[in-house]
Amino acid sequence: MIVKITSKRQVTFPARVLDALGVGPGDRLELVESSDGFRLRPQRIRHDRLAPLSDSLDRSRGAFDLEAFRSQSYEPTLRD
Repeated sequence: MIVKITSKRQVTFPARVLDALGVGPGDRLELVESSDGFRLRPQRIRHDRLAPLSDSLDRSRGAFDLEAFRSQSYEPTLRD
């Protein structure tokens, strides 16, 4: 399978590839280097690493609204 790289160094993957990886808009992919080249895999949240933090959450604030957070303006210098 061949994909094209744009002038902005962006790549569009066929939908069947992204479906097979189980990823969608906003998800991240990880490139893993090996002796054979690079492998592409979804970057998953490691819930086992988050579990120790659960006791430090302030549950009185309610659930975090990710969509509302994404729609807020941000300081461009803080972007990853």
